[in-house]
Amino acid sequence: MTQTSPIGKANAPSFTWRDVCAGWTFVDQPRLHVIEERMPPGRFELRHVHELTHQFYFVLQGTATVESGGGRFEVAAMQGIEIPPGLEHQMRNESDTELEFLVISTRRPREDRRNVPAAGPGASG
Repeated sequence: MTQTSPIGKANAPSFTWRDVCAGWTFVDQPRLHVIEERMPPGRFELRHVHELTHQFYFVLQGTATVESGGGRFEVAAMQGIEIPPGLEHQMRNESDTELEFLVISTRRPREDRRNVPAAGPGASG
């Protein structure tokens, strides 16, 4: 039997990415991975793809701009977007307020993440 207890930002392992973006790992299991991330205005993640990982991004605060496949989507607070395996994608914060979101994955996403070449302005770096 596994022990379980409440977890949140105060007691979760934390990390920093792209120098100013923050994250907290809530679940880190081989078949379920859940993190919360904070992205300041004007920031973005590198365009990438996961060969096996299925993801769902859920925006808690702010508005995310998500490019996936050939589409560009504005995802508002309390909305989400599904990213199936094999689909190139990138999340950006093009707003002037902080973006906070959950990333729910069917496996540890760093295990099969591959960056892909930039597709346009703001897509690299």
